[in-house]
Amino acid sequence: MTHKTILAASPTSSLRDSLARFIKRPVFQGFILGVILFNAVILGLETSDAVMAQAGPLILVLDTLCLAIFVIEIGLKIFVERLRFFRDGWNIFDFLIVAISLVPASQGLSVLRAMRILRLLRVISVAPTLRRVVEGLINALPGMGSVFLLMGLVFYIGAVMATKLFGAAFPDWFGTLGRSLYSLFQIMTLESWSMGIVRPVMQVYPHAWLFFVPFILVTTFVVVNLVVGLVVNSMQDAHHEEANERTDSYRDDVLNRLKDIETLLKERSGGPPRS
Repeated sequence: MTHKTILAASPTSSLRDSLARFIKRPVFQGFILGVILFNAVILGLETSDAVMAQAGPLILVLDTLCLAIFVIEIGLKIFVERLRFFRDGWNIFDFLIVAISLVPASQGLSVLRAMRILRLLRVISVAPTLRRVVEGLINALPGMGSVFLLMGLVFYIGAVMATKLFGAAFPDWFGTLGRSLYSLFQIMTLESWSMGIVRPVMQVYPHAWLFFVPFILVTTFVVVNLVVGLVVNSMQDAHHEEANERTDSYRDDVLNRLKDIETLLKERSGGPPRS
């Protein structure tokens, strides 16, 4: 009975191995990437009333075909990897995006129809370079959290001071703590900060620049650059890891070739002499 079970299981195992090799082929990955980009174009065409009036049924059929390809791809991966499929964050990411597309867009869930464009995000999981960029950003989050906490403290202190100093004369900008936070955020982004906010305030409070200039220097030119520096360091670490992976892969390939050559030489030296 055990022998029969092994014989019965071997075709399924062989099929699973064949599908695993097929899924990992660059041709298949390139095909999926092409379908994702084509589907993005289709979803963009659906926003045009003129295009939908002329070729609406065809566009909907093509969109359904793209979705069917994504479902088949996810199904193949689940069949090959089984429970290991859900241990990979990128697989779960792809699964959720495809699952959202399968939810019927009724009146209560009409927003899901617009969210179908999220399928384009699957480019991140398919393209290794984009995936490493996202992983680098995620790795930078702990350091960025500390920087954001520092920025939050600076904003809160600045908002309290601005409300106390300028709230009476400029209630629209600094009348409440929330308005002060929003105005200071606008100032940090350098969007109409001088002519739009600071100079009108300085007409009433000539020494207001003593507050705004240090605030801009601290938030815009120091804290924001800290965030940029953390992201750049994470990207460099990701590139170093990629280079190390390539080096390790090349080293393993060379070692395997050397072992094959050594085995071949031993076989030849131990064989019968040539006549």
